[in-house]
Amino acid sequence: MCHKPRGESGLMTSQQHFQPVSGKKRVFLVEDHPVTQQGFTLLLNLEADLLVCGRAAMADGALKGIESSKPDLVIVDIALPGMDGLTLVKDIATFHPRLPTLILSTLDEAIYAERALRAGAKGYIMKQEPVEQLLAAVRQVMAGDVYLSEAMRSRLFQNSISGSSRKDASSVDQMSDRELEVFRLMGEGVGTRQIAQKMGLSISTVETHRTNIKEKIGAKRAPDLVRRAVEWLNEQKFKL
Repeated sequence: MCHKPRGESGLMTSQQHFQPVSGKKRVFLVEDHPVTQQGFTLLLNLEADLLVCGRAAMADGALKGIESSKPDLVIVDIALPGMDGLTLVKDIATFHPRLPTLILSTLDEAIYAERALRAGAKGYIMKQEPVEQLLAAVRQVMAGDVYLSEAMRSRLFQNSISGSSRKDASSVDQMSDRELEVFRLMGEGVGTRQIAQKMGLSISTVETHRTNIKEKIGAKRAPDLVRRAVEWLNEQKFKL
C-alpha cells in the first residue's frame, strides 16, 4: 500500500518526508500502491495524535527515509518491488532495534503473521480490516504491545499448547521466507530472470530456491511447480 509521491515536476518519486508537528506520533509508510498509500496517509493525518512523517514505495528508499525522518513506527507491506517487506523488517530490526514495525498486507495472516513476528515485526494486520481496527493496531504497536487478530492469537496459542513444530507443518509453512516469496512470484506468472531482478538475486540462486521448493511440495517437474504456485496464489485470493 504505498504511493510514490509526486514532486513539483509531477513525476513519481520513491520517498517523501513531511515536516514534524509537535505532540504527534510519527509514522513512516512503506507501500507501493499509490492509491492505498495516499489513502492511508490521509487517514492517519486526520487523527489528532498521528502524523505520516515519510513514505516510500521500495525498501531501499525506506531505509534512507527512516534514517532521516526518525519515525515512531514503520508500517510495511510485504509485497514490495525489489526487496520484500519481511527482509526490510529484518533490516529495520538490525539497524533500528528500538523502532517497531507493523505489517499491513493483503497476504494471508495464517501464512505470513508468524513469519513477520520472527522477522522482528510487532504486529500484523490485513488490509481488509475495518479502519477502526487498523488505527487500534497502530496505537497498540506504538504503545509497545504486539498486535495480532484474535483468530491469529488463538491459532498461535493452540500451536504452542499442542506442540506443533515446523516438521509437522504444511509444505508452504516449511519454506523459508525467500522461498515463499519466489513461490508467490511464480504464482503471479513471473519468470525466473524477472524474479531474480525483482528480488535482487542471481538467476542461479532463484533456481536453487525453485529446486528446494519442488522438493518441499513434492513437485516432480517445472510445470507442476508453476501450476502448484498458481493454484496456491488463487487460494489466497479466494480467502480474501
